[in-house]
Amino acid sequence: MTEGLIMKLIKDSSFSRRGALLGAAASGVFLGAGVATAQTTAPLGTPPVRRNISSFSTSNWRDHFENLNHGAILCDIDSRAVQYWSEDESVYKLYPSSVPESEELTKRGYTSVIKKVEGPSWRPTPSMKIRNPDWPDYFPPGPDNPLGTHALYLSWQYYRVHGTGDTRKIGRQSSNGCIGLYNEHIKELFALAEVGTQVKLF
Repeated sequence: MTEGLIMKLIKDSSFSRRGALLGAAASGVFLGAGVATAQTTAPLGTPPVRRNISSFSTSNWRDHFENLNHGAILCDIDSRAVQYWSEDESVYKLYPSSVPESEELTKRGYTSVIKKVEGPSWRPTPSMKIRNPDWPDYFPPGPDNPLGTHALYLSWQYYRVHGTGDTRKIGRQSSNGCIGLYNEHIKELFALAEVGTQVKLF
Protein backbone atom coordinates (compact mmCIF):
# COMPACT_ATOMS: atom_id res chain seq x y z
CA MET A 1 0.00 0.00 0.00
CA THR A 2 2.77 2.44 0.98
CA GLU A 3 4.80 1.52 -2.12
CA GLY A 4 1.82 2.24 -4.36
CA LEU A 5 1.33 5.65 -2.74
CA ILE A 6 5.02 6.54 -3.21
CA MET A 7 4.86 5.58 -6.91
CA LYS A 8 1.76 7.77 -7.34
CA LEU A 9 3.52 10.75 -5.73
CA ILE A 10 6.57 10.28 -7.99
CA LYS A 11 4.38 10.17 -11.09
CA ASP A 12 2.37 13.21 -9.99
CA SER A 13 5.54 15.20 -9.33
CA SER A 14 6.99 14.38 -12.78
CA PHE A 15 3.83 15.68 -14.45
CA SER A 16 4.15 18.90 -12.45
CA ARG A 17 7.72 19.44 -13.60
CA ARG A 18 6.77 18.75 -17.20
CA GLY A 19 3.83 21.15 -17.02
CA ALA A 20 5.99 23.86 -15.51
CA LEU A 21 8.59 23.53 -18.26
CA LEU A 22 6.01 23.62 -21.03
CA GLY A 23 4.28 26.61 -19.49
CA ALA A 24 7.57 28.47 -19.18
CA ALA A 25 8.50 27.82 -22.82
CA ALA A 26 5.09 28.87 -24.13
CA SER A 27 5.14 32.15 -22.26
CA GLY A 28 8.81 33.04 -22.72
CA VAL A 29 11.28 31.85 -20.10
CA PHE A 30 12.88 34.26 -17.62
CA LEU A 31 16.23 33.00 -16.39
CA GLY A 32 19.62 34.22 -15.39
CA ALA A 33 22.59 32.67 -17.13
CA GLY A 34 21.09 29.17 -17.00
CA VAL A 35 19.67 27.07 -19.83
CA ALA A 36 16.08 25.92 -20.22
CA THR A 37 14.70 23.09 -22.33
CA ALA A 38 11.04 22.55 -23.13
CA GLN A 39 9.68 19.02 -23.22
CA THR A 40 8.14 17.62 -26.39
CA THR A 41 5.19 16.04 -24.57
CA ALA A 42 2.02 18.13 -24.56
CA PRO A 43 0.24 18.71 -21.23
CA LEU A 44 -2.49 16.20 -20.39
CA GLY A 45 -5.77 17.01 -22.05
CA THR A 46 -4.17 19.12 -24.79
CA PRO A 47 -5.04 17.97 -28.33
CA PRO A 48 -2.01 17.36 -30.57
CA VAL A 49 -1.15 20.12 -33.06
CA ARG A 50 -0.01 18.71 -36.36
CA ARG A 51 3.14 19.98 -38.05
CA ASN A 52 3.97 22.33 -35.17
CA ILE A 53 7.32 21.93 -33.44
CA SER A 54 7.19 22.39 -29.69
CA SER A 55 10.66 21.23 -28.69
CA PHE A 56 13.24 23.98 -28.39
CA SER A 57 16.97 23.51 -28.39
CA THR A 58 18.68 26.24 -26.44
CA SER A 59 22.08 27.72 -27.18
CA ASN A 60 24.75 29.54 -25.25
CA TRP A 61 25.13 33.08 -26.57
CA ARG A 62 28.94 32.69 -26.46
CA ASP A 63 28.71 30.15 -29.28
CA HIS A 64 27.25 32.83 -31.58
CA PHE A 65 28.23 36.31 -30.37
CA GLU A 66 31.50 37.86 -29.18
CA ASN A 67 29.70 39.97 -26.57
CA LEU A 68 26.24 41.06 -25.45
CA ASN A 69 26.55 44.74 -26.33
CA HIS A 70 22.97 46.04 -26.76
CA GLY A 71 21.70 42.50 -26.09
CA ALA A 72 21.36 39.61 -28.53
CA ILE A 73 18.57 37.80 -30.37
CA LEU A 74 19.20 34.31 -31.72
CA CYS A 75 16.71 32.86 -34.22
CA ASP A 76 17.07 29.09 -34.57
CA ILE A 77 15.43 28.08 -37.87
CA ASP A 78 15.59 24.33 -37.23
CA SER A 79 14.34 24.50 -33.65
CA ARG A 80 11.81 27.22 -34.58
CA ALA A 81 12.66 29.24 -31.50
CA VAL A 82 13.91 32.72 -30.65
CA GLN A 83 16.21 33.41 -27.71
CA TYR A 84 17.00 36.80 -26.20
CA TRP A 85 19.74 37.85 -23.77
CA SER A 86 19.97 41.31 -22.20
CA GLU A 87 23.33 43.07 -22.21
CA ASP A 88 23.95 42.32 -18.52
CA GLU A 89 22.59 38.73 -18.82
CA SER A 90 19.94 39.44 -16.19
CA VAL A 91 17.15 38.63 -18.66
CA TYR A 92 16.89 35.54 -20.84
CA LYS A 93 13.81 34.74 -22.92
CA LEU A 94 12.84 31.77 -25.06
CA TYR A 95 9.93 32.01 -27.51
CA PRO A 96 8.39 29.62 -30.06
CA SER A 97 8.41 31.10 -33.56
CA SER A 98 7.39 30.66 -37.15
CA VAL A 99 10.17 30.39 -39.72
CA PRO A 100 10.47 30.69 -43.52
CA GLU A 101 8.52 28.07 -45.42
CA SER A 102 11.45 27.05 -47.62
CA GLU A 103 15.24 27.21 -47.68
CA GLU A 104 14.99 29.47 -50.73
CA LEU A 105 13.23 32.10 -48.59
CA THR A 106 15.59 31.65 -45.63
CA LYS A 107 18.43 34.06 -44.94
CA ARG A 108 21.05 33.10 -42.37
CA GLY A 109 23.79 35.10 -40.74
CA TYR A 110 24.32 38.22 -38.64
CA THR A 111 22.21 41.36 -38.70
CA SER A 112 20.86 43.83 -36.14
CA VAL A 113 17.73 45.72 -35.14
CA ILE A 114 17.68 49.05 -36.98
CA LYS A 115 14.12 50.18 -36.23
CA LYS A 116 11.25 49.35 -33.88
CA VAL A 117 7.65 49.95 -34.94
CA GLU A 118 4.52 49.53 -32.84
CA GLY A 119 1.45 49.07 -35.04
CA PRO A 120 3.41 48.45 -38.25
CA SER A 121 1.97 48.70 -41.74
CA TRP A 122 3.16 46.26 -44.38
CA ARG A 123 3.74 46.08 -48.13
CA PRO A 124 4.43 42.78 -49.91
CA THR A 125 7.88 42.61 -51.47
CA PRO A 126 8.14 42.50 -55.29
CA SER A 127 8.86 38.75 -55.21
CA MET A 128 5.85 38.15 -52.95
CA LYS A 129 3.62 39.99 -55.41
CA ILE A 130 4.89 37.77 -58.22
CA ARG A 131 4.04 34.67 -56.18
CA ASN A 132 0.76 36.14 -54.89
CA PRO A 133 -0.56 38.66 -57.46
CA ASP A 134 -3.95 38.93 -55.72
CA TRP A 135 -2.44 40.35 -52.53
CA PRO A 136 -3.13 44.03 -51.85
CA ASP A 137 -0.20 46.42 -52.30
CA TYR A 138 -0.59 47.78 -48.78
CA PHE A 139 -1.81 46.48 -45.41
CA PRO A 140 -2.56 49.20 -42.84
CA PRO A 141 -1.87 48.67 -39.12
CA GLY A 142 -4.52 46.59 -37.41
CA PRO A 143 -5.55 43.08 -36.39
CA ASP A 144 -5.27 41.70 -39.95
CA ASN A 145 -1.79 43.09 -40.59
CA PRO A 146 0.71 40.27 -41.32
CA LEU A 147 3.32 41.93 -39.05
CA GLY A 148 1.05 41.77 -36.02
CA THR A 149 1.19 44.38 -33.28
CA HIS A 150 4.95 45.07 -33.19
CA ALA A 151 7.92 44.64 -35.52
CA LEU A 152 11.69 44.73 -35.15
CA TYR A 153 13.16 45.80 -38.50
CA LEU A 154 16.50 44.20 -39.35
CA SER A 155 19.39 45.61 -41.38
CA TRP A 156 18.53 43.15 -44.16
CA GLN A 157 15.93 44.67 -46.48
CA TYR A 158 12.44 43.17 -46.05
CA TYR A 159 13.42 41.04 -43.01
CA ARG A 160 11.70 41.45 -39.65
CA VAL A 161 11.10 39.76 -36.33
CA HIS A 162 7.42 40.51 -35.87
CA GLY A 163 4.14 39.41 -34.40
CA THR A 164 1.29 37.55 -36.00
CA GLY A 165 -2.41 37.33 -35.26
CA ASP A 166 -2.53 33.93 -36.98
CA THR A 167 -1.43 31.72 -34.10
CA ARG A 168 -1.49 28.61 -36.33
CA LYS A 169 1.76 29.81 -37.92
CA ILE A 170 3.85 29.58 -34.76
CA GLY A 171 6.03 26.47 -34.70
CA ARG A 172 5.71 26.02 -38.46
CA GLN A 173 7.54 26.76 -41.67
CA SER A 174 4.98 29.36 -42.66
CA SER A 175 6.61 32.72 -43.43
CA ASN A 176 8.00 34.39 -46.55
CA GLY A 177 11.34 34.95 -44.83
CA CYS A 178 10.61 36.71 -41.54
CA ILE A 179 10.57 35.31 -38.02
CA GLY A 180 7.12 35.47 -36.43
CA LEU A 181 6.12 35.42 -32.76
CA TYR A 182 2.83 35.41 -30.89
CA ASN A 183 1.70 39.03 -30.49
CA GLU A 184 2.09 38.87 -26.71
CA HIS A 185 5.67 37.61 -27.13
CA ILE A 186 6.75 40.20 -29.70
CA LYS A 187 5.30 42.90 -27.44
CA GLU A 188 7.55 41.67 -24.64
CA LEU A 189 10.62 41.29 -26.88
CA PHE A 190 9.92 44.71 -28.41
CA ALA A 191 10.17 46.27 -24.94
CA LEU A 192 13.41 44.41 -24.16
CA ALA A 193 15.29 44.82 -27.45
CA GLU A 194 16.74 48.13 -28.57
CA VAL A 195 17.96 49.62 -31.82
CA GLY A 196 21.41 48.07 -32.19
CA THR A 197 20.52 44.69 -30.64
CA GLN A 198 22.58 41.98 -32.34
CA VAL A 199 20.61 39.34 -34.27
CA LYS A 200 21.64 36.02 -35.77
CA LEU A 201 19.54 33.65 -37.86
CA PHE A 202 20.99 30.17 -38.18
